[in-house]
Parts: sequence; C-alpha cells; structure tokens
Amino acid sequence: MNDTKRAPFAVALRVREYRALWSAEALSVFGDQVARVALALLVYARTNSAALTALTYALTFLFALAGGFLLSGLADRFPRRTVIVVTDLVRAVLAAAMAVPGLPLWVLWSLIAVLTMAAAPFKAGQLALLRDVLPRDAYQAGLGLRQVSSQIAQVAGFGLGGALVTLWGAGTSLLLNGATFLISAIIVRRWVSARPPARSERAKPGGAGGVRADGRLAAIFVLASLTGLLVVPEGLAAPFASTVGIGAFGVGLLMAADPVGSVLGGLWAGARSSTEVPSLRAVVGPAVLAGVPLALCAVYANAWVAAVLWAICGMFSTVYLIRMQAVAAEVIPKERLGGVMGRLSTYLQTSQGVAIAGAGVVADRINPVSTVALSGGLAIASAVGAGVVWRAARPRQARTAADEPAPVGMA
Repeated sequence: MNDTKRAPFAVALRVREYRALWSAEALSVFGDQVARVALALLVYARTNSAALTALTYALTFLFALAGGFLLSGLADRFPRRTVIVVTDLVRAVLAAAMAVPGLPLWVLWSLIAVLTMAAAPFKAGQLALLRDVLPRDAYQAGLGLRQVSSQIAQVAGFGLGGALVTLWGAGTSLLLNGATFLISAIIVRRWVSARPPARSERAKPGGAGGVRADGRLAAIFVLASLTGLLVVPEGLAAPFASTVGIGAFGVGLLMAADPVGSVLGGLWAGARSSTEVPSLRAVVGPAVLAGVPLALCAVYANAWVAAVLWAICGMFSTVYLIRMQAVAAEVIPKERLGGVMGRLSTYLQTSQGVAIAGAGVVADRINPVSTVALSGGLAIASAVGAGVVWRAARPRQARTAADEPAPVGMA
C-alpha cells in the first residue's frame, strides 16, 4: 500500500506550497471573523442602531457577489501567486484604515465593500493553485483539510472576537485583521513558487474545455446552488428551537451541528482521496443523502435528534462539495480554472444567502420545522436533477460502471 492510501493528509502536508496556501487562508479566515465581530460592535456602539449594525455585517457578504463575478478572472490573466499577494496587501491596508478612530460611516462602509470584493481574486487564485501544487492522489485530502481548518478558524474567530474587542478594543482588533493579511502575503510570497499567467499557456486540443465539459459544468453549478437549501437550518435555528420548545442552549447546539458535521465530512472525503476523478455516483450520492436528514425533521422534531440530523447533513454536504470541486478541477481548462472556480465559490455563497432569506419568509407562513423539511426535499430533488444533467452530458462511450444508477448509499 502506498503512502497516499495510508495517510493522504500527510501526503498533502508534505507539499511546501500547499502548507503555505493552507496556512495563509486559515489566517485570513480567522482575521475576517474577528473583524466582523469588531465592526458589528463598533457600529452599534456609535449608532445604537440594530439596522445599521446588521447592514454593516451584511456588507461583508453582499460585495462578495460583485467581487466574485467581476474580479475572479484576474487569477487567470495574471500570475496567481502575484494576485494572491497583491490582494492580501490591499486588504491589509484597507483593514488598517478601518481602525482609524472617528471614520464617517460611509467611509467605513466603502472600505468594507472594497475589502470584501478583493477577497474574490484571492480565493480564485488559491483554488486554482491548489490543483497545480497538489498531486492528484492528494488533491481531495488537501480540500478536506482546507475545509476542516476553515471551519475551525471561523469558530475560533467568532468565539475569540468578542473577547479580543473587550480586551483590546475594536480598533486594535481591526489592526489584527490587517496583520493576518500581511502575514498571509509574506507566507505566499516566500513559499509559493512563481508561475506564468494561466492564459499564457495554450490549451491542448480536445482538452477539458470542449463541449463535454460544459454539460458537466452545468451540473456542478446546480450542485453548488443546492448548498443554499442545505444551510437553511442554520438560518432558522432560533425559530426552530422555539418551535420545539428549547432555549438558548438548544439554539447553540443546533447551530454547532452543521460545522461539526462539516469537519467530519472533510476528514472522511480527504481520507478517501485517490487518483481517480470522482464519478457521478460518488458526487450525487452524498448530495442526495445530505437532504434526507433535513426531510426527516418533519417526523423527528426533537432538538437532540435534529442536532444529529443536521450534523449528518453537514457531513454529507461537505463530502459532495469536495468531490464536486475535484471534478470541476478536471473539466475546467487550466487557463480558465481561476475564474470559474472563483465564480463557483461565489455562486455557492450567494445561494446560501438567497435560500436562507427565502426560508425565513416561508417559515413565517408555515412553521420552521416544516420549512427545514421542505428544504431537504428540494435539495434531494435538485441533486437528482443535477445527476440527470450530468449523465446526459456524457457521451455513451465515456460512461463508466460507476455512473450507472445504483443505490445512493453506495456513494
């Protein structure tokens, strides 16, 4: 048995460039969460307005959409290491500027908007570089480890953010965010090798950019969009808890369930990393299974059971997302990989915001428990639909036994 099959995570971590990209992203994610807490507390202290505080927090997500669609292509037009370093330096300056005392709110919001947009080329460049630096048999392990560390960094950032603001103040906490970007830029510049712009390399004839890739890419975007349906429980945790008769502790329990499941899913998918491109069944199977626990909430409306079901949902959703990214990295031409992966990431995030907002409206009309169950049912139907699109896009001679219909439990 080779080393990859024994310890795929260790194989990924032996790659110096991967370690640099992985640690740089974890630092940036941690700093972002601390900054979100600091900005919320800063604006609320100055305005005593819940609406303006919510607007400030929403801006950290809203402009990610614009950045994703407008700026992700920079990761293909310019050297990806340069794109990552420059965007980190820009974000470091912007984060430090936010710490200036007494900034007018419109200036603060403008800085937030630009900083959020600058995250798009960073992520696009990083996702594309991961495919270059990792061997194929460790690629899914690298994605899994990235997912685990991102979840931990988010929880740590939110958990420590309030304490850091209390101890140091909002301004110093924002400077800390700027420092994480600066350190990230130094790490990437020092330990990631320079490469030419992806678009300077000629695409090979008959490569993944052909007609066959387009159909599978459409299925991939459908699979990315259904992630929004799978995170609906997080947005409805408080009203769900109220409906089933539990208090604040139950809300925390429910909100922690998905991240815990996501960590387990990242470890599982990474541990099964291989040189093979995941088949239709290996991607769509877990996507279908991710919706089943939410649908079961209609029957088992108990807080503890719901927490377990939501964790299972988080686990399967992470498994299919990692495998989906592995397929995307194969079907997207190298010279377009940064832009498409960046937009795919943006599409995934946007679908979550849209689905949660819509679920809130539906929950007011029916009830949170039924809304969560409905989102699970819609996720199952969407996953099956994506599978149909995927299968139809592949020529008959290209289909494998793994693509034939089979019980989803075999994924």
